[in-house]
Amino acid sequence: MSFRRWAALRTPSTGKRNVGTAETFLKLMVEAMFCRLSSGGRSILRECGINASESDILLTDSLQLPFETRNGRTLLVTAAALDYGHKRLVRPHRHPVGQLIYAVQGVMVVSTAVGQWVVPATRALWMPATMVHSIRMVGHVRMRTIYVRPDSSLNLPTECAVVAVSTLLRTLILEAVTVQLPYADGSRDDRLMRLLLDEIFQMPVLPLHLPTPSDPRLKVIHVKIKASPDDPNTIAQWARQLRLHPRTIQRLFLDETGLSFTQWRRQARLLAALEMLARGERIVDIALAVGYGSPTAFSTMFRRQFGVSPSSYFDTKLQA
Repeated sequence: MSFRRWAALRTPSTGKRNVGTAETFLKLMVEAMFCRLSSGGRSILRECGINASESDILLTDSLQLPFETRNGRTLLVTAAALDYGHKRLVRPHRHPVGQLIYAVQGVMVVSTAVGQWVVPATRALWMPATMVHSIRMVGHVRMRTIYVRPDSSLNLPTECAVVAVSTLLRTLILEAVTVQLPYADGSRDDRLMRLLLDEIFQMPVLPLHLPTPSDPRLKVIHVKIKASPDDPNTIAQWARQLRLHPRTIQRLFLDETGLSFTQWRRQARLLAALEMLARGERIVDIALAVGYGSPTAFSTMFRRQFGVSPSSYFDTKLQA
């Protein structure tokens, strides 16, 4: 399913589009809080057209953020290049603009209140404006980020999604981070940024999301399986521990995550396996660590989900 189609399916039942205005955008900018950038990184504020210092900035909703647009206008799309070391954690933060998070090297684990996404190279994550999120780096990460003003398109999704990165999209992202700001309307750089948006919307949405249940009873299962993906407890065993009927657990998982207990656990195991693959661990060790009895059984499930074997998943990683 393409990103554009996926976004359309999530239009509110009222039929109204989630379209921002310039006034809404300015309000979001004032209310937003921004993460501390790594040393040497360019300011996210500067990339969004805001004149502010490079110092550490972490603003809460109650604070006012001084800003001004460039040349009397706010750019629709901007980009930034940031590098992070292994295990670096970007603290919970949010942006007043939509964000396409892409790494030309390394793997990112992005967490929000509603779920977790594993984002390897050749993949990118769409992060809606104002959604609080944190990012954990697996390996040395070379992040390339595209910032999209909320009113730049009628179809910007309000939920996170991992999308495939085509050769064209990757080239556009790498070119976008070299664009000097501000760029003029109708210029080559302006057309490049608009083509970038079009290409994002054509990309297929990928199954790299683990929904986070909110029910306290399911959270017990969530915490245990995240810590020990090889946990062998069946739904019947969890039912006895939690003093629930197995059907109740199954219903709660479907209601809160859209997945059955078995589907959710399999997704948790596969995403844990992606992190281990990114660290270069052996297939046999990964298979056992995520609860599979043999590398063959693990590889079969991995291929069924991702279309390639575990050993070749990162072979297509593009360098820059």
